[in-house]
Amino acid sequence: MTGTVVQDRPDGQTVAVPTFTEFFIAFAHIGLLSFGGPAAQIALMHRICVDEKRWVSEDRFLHALNFCMLLPGPEAQQLATYIGWLTHGVRGGMVAGLLFVLPGLAVILGLSTLYAYYHDVGWVAGLFFGLKAAILAIVVEAVVRIGRRALKTRFHRLVALSAFLALFVFALPFPLVVLMAGFAGLAEARMVARDGSRHAADLVDPAPAASRPVGRSLATLAFWLAVWQAPLLPLWLFSGESGLGEVFAFFSRMALVTFGGAYAVLAYVAQVAVDQYHWLKPGEMLDGLALAETTPGPLVLVLSYVGFLAGFRDAGGLPPFLGGVLGGLLAAWATFVPSFVWIFAGAPYVERLRGNRMITAALSAITAAVVGVILNLAVWFALHVLFAEVGRWSIWPAAAEVPGGAAPAFSVSLPMPDPATLDPAALVLALLSAAMIFVLKQGMGRTLMAAAALGLLYRLAI
Repeated sequence: MTGTVVQDRPDGQTVAVPTFTEFFIAFAHIGLLSFGGPAAQIALMHRICVDEKRWVSEDRFLHALNFCMLLPGPEAQQLATYIGWLTHGVRGGMVAGLLFVLPGLAVILGLSTLYAYYHDVGWVAGLFFGLKAAILAIVVEAVVRIGRRALKTRFHRLVALSAFLALFVFALPFPLVVLMAGFAGLAEARMVARDGSRHAADLVDPAPAASRPVGRSLATLAFWLAVWQAPLLPLWLFSGESGLGEVFAFFSRMALVTFGGAYAVLAYVAQVAVDQYHWLKPGEMLDGLALAETTPGPLVLVLSYVGFLAGFRDAGGLPPFLGGVLGGLLAAWATFVPSFVWIFAGAPYVERLRGNRMITAALSAITAAVVGVILNLAVWFALHVLFAEVGRWSIWPAAAEVPGGAAPAFSVSLPMPDPATLDPAALVLALLSAAMIFVLKQGMGRTLMAAAALGLLYRLAI
C-alpha cells in the first residue's frame, strides 16, 4: 500500500490517500501502458489503484465502473477520471483523464501523419507485437481476478454468463445488455426483500456521500458543456473554407451516441466519412483501427485518425499538415471532453447512490454483466491477436433460409477463426506472459518489457 494518509472506512476496507506526485506518476504510467482496449485498460487500473496502491476499495472501483459503463464515450477514460476525482477532486480527475489520453493521442497523430504522407506504417504492428501478446495474458488475469470478487452469488454468475452470451453469440447492442442486467438486479432485490432471505442492510453501503446542492451541479454541468463547445466560435471565425467545422460538429454528435466503445460506432463513422464527407477512402477506417490498436489509450482514438485525414485532405487555405493536426485535435476534443462533463456533474450523485439498496442491487448486477463484457472483449482480443483471419459462423438462420438473401431481423452466430492463420509466435509469447503472471507471479511491468523485447527480437529475426 502506498500513500501518505490511511483511512479506515466504516465498511472495513482500508484505503490510502496518495500524494499528488505519487498519483501523477501512477497515472502517467497507466497512460503509457494502456494498450489493448477497454478490458486491458480496466485491468491495468484495477491492478494499480486497487490491488497494488489500494487507493480505491474494491466496492468503490466496481461502483464507479458500473456508472461509466452506462455512459456514452470511452468508459476506461471515464473510469480514470472518476478515480482521479475520488482521490484528488477535480484536479485529480483532470490529470487522470488527460494522462490516460494524451500519450496515445500524440502517437496516433504521429502515425496518422506517416500514413497520410507514406500510406505504409506496417512496422508499427511489428514494434508492438510482443506487447499485444502480453496484454492478452493481463486481460485473462483481470477476468479471473474481477470475476472472483464480483461473482459471489449464483444470480451474479448467471448474469455474467448471460451478458457474455448476449454479446458473443447474439451480438446484442451493448447498452441493451447493461440495461437488462440492471433490471434483473432490481427484480432480484425485490424478490429478496419480499421473502426476507437476506437482510436489507446487506445491500447498503454504510458510508454514502454527503448531499450536494443542485445549483452547484447545474453550474458544473453548464461550465463543462461550455468548455466542450468552446472551439465552435473560433472555428466559425477563422476556419474559412476548410472542413474543420464539420469535423468538430460531426464528432460532437458522435460523442453522445458512442455507447460500447469504438467498435459500436465504427461502421457508422466509416460510412459517413467515406460516402457523405469523402474524408476517407474505402478500407482506410480499418487501417486506422489497426493503428489505434497498437497505441496506448482508448480505441476511440481512431476518431482522431479520421479527423486528421479529414483536415489533411480538406484544409482550406491551411497547410495540409496543420489542417490534419487541427482535425485530429478537434476530433479528440469533441470525443473526450464530454467524459469530464459526465463525471464531474454526475459522480457526486452516483456516490450518494451507494447508500440506496435498490440502486446498489441494480449496479451489482451490472457489475456481474461487466465481467461478461470483459470476458467477451478478452475472447475477441485473443482471437485477433492469435489469428490473422476471424469471421463469423452463422448458426441460425442458414443462408438458404433467408428469403431473397435479405438480412434477418435476428440471427445467431459465433466468431470463427481460420485455423490456418494461427500465429505460433503470438501464441508462444502469450503463453510465456501467462506463465510469468500466473506461475512466476511477476509484475505487469516486467511481463510487458520481457514480451516486448522477445517480440522485437522475433520481428528482427524474420
